Amino acid sequence: MRDPRGFTLVELLLVIAIVGILATISIANYQYARLRGSETAAVGALSAINQAQFTFMQTCGRQKFAPSLTSLGKPNPGTNVPFLSPDLTAADQVDKSGYRIQMSGTAVLEPLQTCTGDTPVESYQVTADPIVESATGKKYYGTNVTLVIYESAETLTGKMPETGAPPLGQEIAGAPR
Repeated sequence: MRDPRGFTLVELLLVIAIVGILATISIANYQYARLRGSETAAVGALSAINQAQFTFMQTCGRQKFAPSLTSLGKPNPGTNVPFLSPDLTAADQVDKSGYRIQMSGTAVLEPLQTCTGDTPVESYQVTADPIVESATGKKYYGTNVTLVIYESAETLTGKMPETGAPPLGQEIAGAPR
């Protein structure tokens, strides 16, 4: 005899199967959203670095650029505020939101110092590579003195010029400048 207050085993298995399917779909969507969030954060970091470099050049660098990320973290003597936030200036190579961000540049030929005491660079390039490919990001990013951000399916580290477009990848449409 069947108890009308309970569930049958088949009904319970059916509910468990539906919950399992919904959980699988939710996890896949969560992983995609997390990946896109990391990529968006990398583009935002490159945009912030470009803005900091432009401000540094105009106010402190004598029309030259900061030589490293840590240089952008030093306070401007006029305002006592750093050019870039501490999360991007803790080291010359920074891991942020699943991406490894690094910057380099060509040193000036004449002896010159900025208001922060650093020797500036003529031009620079910055790259952002996923720390764990396909887990923290699928795209690679780079930018330079042109303030344009590029994306690529392969790393731009060592390939990103200090001015102009890289040999691979394309400009990000609608990226902040």
